[in-house]
Amino acid sequence: MEGAGYRDNDVLLHWAPVEEAGDSTQILFSKKDSSGGDSCASEEEPTFDPGYEPDWAVISTVRPQPRHSEPMRGAEPSCPQGSWAFSVSLGELKSIRRSKPGLSWAYLVLVTQAGGSLPALHFHRGGTRALLRVLSRYLLLASSPQDSRLYLVFPHDSSALSNSFHHLQLFDQDSSNVVSRFLQDPYSTTFSSFSRVTNFFRGALQPQPEGATSDLPPPPDDEPEPGFEVISCVELGPRPTVERGPPVTEEEWARHVGPEGRLQQVPELKNRIFSGGLSPGLRREAWKFLLGYLSWEGTAEEHKAHVRKKTDEYFRMKLQWKSVSPEQERRNSLLHGYRSLIERDVSRTDRTNKFYEGPENPGLGLLNDILLTYCMYHFDLGYVQGMSDLLSPILYVIQNEVDAFWCFCGFMELVQGNFEESQETMKRQLGRLLLLLRVLDPQLCDFLDSQDSGSLCFCFRWLLIWFKREFPFPDVLRLWEVLWTGLPGPNLHLLVACAILDMERDTLMLSGFGSNEILKHINELTMKLSVEDVLTRAEALHRQLTACPELPHNVQEILGLAPPTEPHSPSPTASPLPLSPTRAPPTPPPPTDTAQQPDSSLEILPEEEDDGADS
Repeated sequence: MEGAGYRDNDVLLHWAPVEEAGDSTQILFSKKDSSGGDSCASEEEPTFDPGYEPDWAVISTVRPQPRHSEPMRGAEPSCPQGSWAFSVSLGELKSIRRSKPGLSWAYLVLVTQAGGSLPALHFHRGGTRALLRVLSRYLLLASSPQDSRLYLVFPHDSSALSNSFHHLQLFDQDSSNVVSRFLQDPYSTTFSSFSRVTNFFRGALQPQPEGATSDLPPPPDDEPEPGFEVISCVELGPRPTVERGPPVTEEEWARHVGPEGRLQQVPELKNRIFSGGLSPGLRREAWKFLLGYLSWEGTAEEHKAHVRKKTDEYFRMKLQWKSVSPEQERRNSLLHGYRSLIERDVSRTDRTNKFYEGPENPGLGLLNDILLTYCMYHFDLGYVQGMSDLLSPILYVIQNEVDAFWCFCGFMELVQGNFEESQETMKRQLGRLLLLLRVLDPQLCDFLDSQDSGSLCFCFRWLLIWFKREFPFPDVLRLWEVLWTGLPGPNLHLLVACAILDMERDTLMLSGFGSNEILKHINELTMKLSVEDVLTRAEALHRQLTACPELPHNVQEILGLAPPTEPHSPSPTASPLPLSPTRAPPTPPPPTDTAQQPDSSLEILPEEEDDGADS
């Protein structure tokens, strides 16, 4: 028997086995026999029928602590089933952990504030979700951002909060369900903050009575960060039509060059590059400006002097590792590790491209030398797997070792956070991507959440190396030069990811895909996407968002429309750590299941399947 009772205005969860008349041998509760023999019923291993559906039963070889145990009224102390009974105040709960898939049945473990755990609740015929729904009437439950199977329990007075929503008449549905839904919002949950709820748009709001906001409880005093806005049903206007222009030609570029070789009307030129890209013959010169190697304001003579200075600087750094003898390198495990990792990655980078094909291709030697020199340039970061993917198109276009190195350094200034060992930059980008997608398409977000794919881990490789492996090589060149303009604002690469998901929305939602199928479908998009279609849609999404008059502030920050909010308790800035030369590239936390992957050195693993008993 289980249920919720009240004691001194406290809510208690009771469990005690009940034996009813009739068949009482449906489930055998027993310890595991370490000898491998069959289990049998005894005084410590009673056999009984819980007597209800679903069967929220308890199996444990450890007795609960006395302070958690409180027999139900009428329970006989001598009854063998009474030894399995316990009673716990819901206010003492800290978290609830669900079982992993692959078991014959599911179970829940209740963890208390003191750090102990109660006997596991086993569900032989399903019912974990049913119990969690019951508990959500009395508790505020939220999925942990680190562990999707861990539910955090917040000691808020849910009834008071629900009553406040009821008095405000904010929602059409039951207020207790709305409170739980707030806590399930991935963005708010990830940042442990949901105290400020603003900007609920048409479709979610009803007219608010004057002065009613005073009924809302104040935010908790121990809030580590200022509250984030919870986005729900943002009413966006119609998506505008976007037409991209033709590429910038060499003749058009020449019209922007002044008498001293100084570029003129640079904002107009950048806009043209954003809307149409560059013609192939112009890239070798224009990329040096886009990547910060040459100054947009410099004259031709200033550029020549700058190149001479940077050439000398490059070869001095290159000499640092070239002059290391084999005996020295044997005593320098870090350099030896970088060299081995770079040689391995270079040997398989874009080998189908004519510029890099063949066993003795000089382009491979240039890739190797530039990457080793970068380890001398950025000691803290060194080399991380995936950097060769970023250098390859640059060297292909620039076709000069020194110029390609400094252009690569400019690109790394934009994305070096992606390769930090802490992965904080990647986590932040995935959080921002999720927020944008939540505003643009909440139905798609809800679907991905329902399939344990709400973390968007399948987008990890997209953001890590800026879609290098998702598009054909010529399309990558077009995509990158558009992104390097910085227009129409920061984080356009996140809207590119949103555009791809938007293009695949119907396929994902109407095909009944689970998490493995979603991952497989996303991976199979490789080399099948049209960069012009994606860029057109990404720009349309940007215009649609910026046209919203009440766009939430945190979305405005992502799009560069508002200055970032100063954090209440700023955390130390994550800095790159010295890397082990054999360290793999940063990857999201690997779930247990695997799906068929394309041949790639950056593998993204799928999330866990839901337990079969609760599907």
